[in-house]
Amino acid sequence: MVHPEVKNWIKYANFEDKHGYIARGRKVFERGVEFFGEDHISENLYVAFARFEEKQKEFERVRVIYKYALDRIPKQQAQELFKNYTVFEKRFGDRRGIEDVIVSKRRFQYEEEVKANPHNYDAWFDYLRLVESDADAETVREVYERAIANTPPIQEKRHWRRYIYLWINYALYEELEVKDPEKTRQVYQACLELMPHKKFTFAKIWLLYGRFEIRQKNLQNARRGLGTAIGKCPKNKLFKGYIELELQLREFDRCRKLYEKYLEFSPENCTTWIKFAELEAILGDTDRARAIFELAIGQPRLDMPEVLWKSYIDFEIEQEEYDNTRGLYKRLLQRTQHVKVWISYCQFELSIDTDERLQRCRQVYEEANKGLQSCEEKEERLMLLESWRDFEEEVGTFTNQERVRKLLPEKVKKRRKITAEDGSDAGWEEYYDYIFPEDAANQPNLKLLAMAKMWKKQQQVEEEEEEEEEEEEDDEEEQKVPPRAEEPQENSEAEEQDPADTKQKEIDDRDDVDESSSSSSSESEDQTEQTKTDADRD
Repeated sequence: MVHPEVKNWIKYANFEDKHGYIARGRKVFERGVEFFGEDHISENLYVAFARFEEKQKEFERVRVIYKYALDRIPKQQAQELFKNYTVFEKRFGDRRGIEDVIVSKRRFQYEEEVKANPHNYDAWFDYLRLVESDADAETVREVYERAIANTPPIQEKRHWRRYIYLWINYALYEELEVKDPEKTRQVYQACLELMPHKKFTFAKIWLLYGRFEIRQKNLQNARRGLGTAIGKCPKNKLFKGYIELELQLREFDRCRKLYEKYLEFSPENCTTWIKFAELEAILGDTDRARAIFELAIGQPRLDMPEVLWKSYIDFEIEQEEYDNTRGLYKRLLQRTQHVKVWISYCQFELSIDTDERLQRCRQVYEEANKGLQSCEEKEERLMLLESWRDFEEEVGTFTNQERVRKLLPEKVKKRRKITAEDGSDAGWEEYYDYIFPEDAANQPNLKLLAMAKMWKKQQQVEEEEEEEEEEEEDDEEEQKVPPRAEEPQENSEAEEQDPADTKQKEIDDRDDVDESSSSSSSESEDQTEQTKTDADRD
């Protein structure tokens, strides 16, 4: 051939189609596909072939052409092919066909991602989720095998956290979806053999394997696997899971042995001691439970000793062994003088339904107050006194209430220097301190300070009284002086009046005088006439 190019094959086929030779046009496309083969395959040739068949309403042929091309053309060179296939399915295909196109496109994207970075486990998870929803079991297994083959290059646990879930999902898929227990067992065993247990392990995979064997009613394999885990790489989570498993099976002797192994591995774990003692208490063996608690509080190092002591005290209270409880409180107070322990001791004495409970509680408060006098944390001592005050207000007499109220401290504001980290002076700061009456009586300096404060206060009061007296004297002097500023003002107003106004005022005054004189004369005449009339009557 002279010009064996793709565009010439397409022109040739379109020429036959234009003149109505459909079979000849199809034959040209088929010859072109055969001529280029799989080595020089072209995306444009298949797109043109599919459009030709679509024009002839041969939709099944179009679908076959697109799928054939997508299986053979490299994904990065098939973007236009994907686009045309998607448009075709949206126009002429059903829902299943559209989903196939979308799945194919997404599979292509995930393939590109995992090829670019095989250790991108998130991409593997998305890819596996896609193929599990659409593909058959063999395809899914193939993808899982490809995924788990990418072992993390560094033996550090943080790099293995995501990778180990590929194995877990693989095992769960084989058990739940494929329902192949033998294949599931192989997956678990291969994963456990792969992990570097001397450096780190994952308790989750061991426990999942044990539960799987129990679901298969193979208890011996489950115990063997969990026992191997505890022997190779003991962990808190492994012990807890194994003990919980035996508890569900009601194997209490095995639980005791596991607790003993657990405490040999981690003797400072207070939670384990408490759980072990609670197990014995549930089984009704109080002596064993008490012995376990005694062993626990005798350990040289504990992670949460306060929780352990509280559990031991609560255990004795439940058994109504009040003397043992008092002994525990006294032993605990020999180790620590914490205010919460004292308050708890007082509340315990108050909760016992006996005639001496108030007296015992008050006695404990007094001992606590004496014991905390040497405590540097004054807030704790204040907390104790407030608790004692509330107790007396609830059940005590007025005398006891007043006695406790006198023990309460005085809150004072003080200043102290602040020193920076480099040792330089950073200024002053104010803080509140508490002065207890008992401490003030024992320290004469505090008495002197109090007297100085009282003297200063009296001086301030006297100064204020003197200032008030001076102000009153000044006010009295101001009231005695007559006002003189108004007379010149009146004169000035008179001077400012107009002469015409003055003349008019004089005329008005004269008229007023004439009217008054005329009125007075008329009144005198009337009076004379009245007198005459009275005389004639007589």
